[in-house]
Amino acid sequence: MALELKQHLKLSQQLIMTPQLQQAIKLLQLSRLELKEYITEELQSNPLLDADSTTFRDSEPKTDETFKWKWDAYLETYGQDNVPYYEDDERPSIESTATRAEGLVEHLLWQIRMNDFNDQEREIGIFIISNLDHNGYLSMDIDSICEATSHHGTLVESTLCKIQRFDPIGIAAKDLKDCLHIQAKVLDLEDTLIWKIIDSHLEDLQTKNYDKIARELDVTVDEVSQAASIIVNMEPRPARDYTDEPPRYIVPDIYVVNMEGQFVVVLNEEDLPILKINKEYQNMMSSDGTGKIARDYLSDCHKSAQWLLKSIQQRQNTLCKVTESIVRFQNEFFEHGITRLKPLVLRDVADDVGMHESTISRVTSNKYVHTPLGTFELKYFFNSGISKSDGSFVASQSVKNEIENIIKAEDPKHPLSDQAIAQKLKIKGVTIARRTVAKYREILGIVPSNRRKKHY
Repeated sequence: MALELKQHLKLSQQLIMTPQLQQAIKLLQLSRLELKEYITEELQSNPLLDADSTTFRDSEPKTDETFKWKWDAYLETYGQDNVPYYEDDERPSIESTATRAEGLVEHLLWQIRMNDFNDQEREIGIFIISNLDHNGYLSMDIDSICEATSHHGTLVESTLCKIQRFDPIGIAAKDLKDCLHIQAKVLDLEDTLIWKIIDSHLEDLQTKNYDKIARELDVTVDEVSQAASIIVNMEPRPARDYTDEPPRYIVPDIYVVNMEGQFVVVLNEEDLPILKINKEYQNMMSSDGTGKIARDYLSDCHKSAQWLLKSIQQRQNTLCKVTESIVRFQNEFFEHGITRLKPLVLRDVADDVGMHESTISRVTSNKYVHTPLGTFELKYFFNSGISKSDGSFVASQSVKNEIENIIKAEDPKHPLSDQAIAQKLKIKGVTIARRTVAKYREILGIVPSNRRKKHY
């Protein structure tokens, strides 16, 4: 058989993760306060960026055209007021903007809801999360979880592995070594010096006995020092940032305003610096008196400044579009309250606005919206659905709220059992199992009926 060489042309598209794209993605994830700090840092480091002394203020939305973003116009006019004007007595009260830092259990349960967990995995996951200690470790072994949940070891182990890669990474590890190993594995550091130090020299690392580590692992002290610098930046206690704290006061990223019966989305850009290109340095770029090195430097700064303006606009545009989509899906919630909250997942909004689910996840984390009903984190509006007797669906959050109301209204001397609560829900058209009632009750932090009775 004869061999021959041929040339073929192949056309393909590939997304290259440039520093500019990384910056745009980073901006999506920032909270409003973090965005303000980031802009301030850029103002200090980039001479082509300038800021007006005024801030976004004194503007009311007039028509839908107000919220149609124009890329080119933004570069010239970024900073025009887009926040609704409030008289002092109309502003959101301190009480309505008070919130508690999200608890670890709530954060992990949200990630379960947003991932493709089947019913069995969800049951195992909730059990695991409910048994974490104050450090975020899980002291129970696989066999104990199997016995408690009546599921086989393979399913329990795979579910545990998924949860251990939730945020914060290393959660549900059995101990410090396991926690650090999980983080190292995610960083693709298996079979490295870092892995070996975690595996057998944590005590020596704590006492900074680098000589002993180097000698026993047959490496140099410098290599040990470099590995140690990475390990000490890992998180030894994943639950550390999720402790009980007093209420913190937040400033919403966005407003949902009821204007003549229509819910309008308005970005909150108050107090954000008004960015613009510094004309003096821009003119220096084309001046004959500017040397080549300085001109090249200013040109790079100019490109960076323009990209930052576009990236900020993209963030604001995405935040606005996603919130508008949420308002469309959850319009009955805004009109009638939590009982009308509908089932909603990231994919629904992603398909609606033509974006990837990961983008929706980034833009809804740590972002708050002030509504006529109060201030909520955007991801509050995402929740699973439960089938009703009439064939429609109700949001799981609404069912939890209904369970809470039923328990509040119960006879203190004769608290309702989970089965009795399930029966009351069935009368309202919501059919769920007793164990589902128990699960939601635990999530709400409400003790069983036999323990509730003791409080009276």
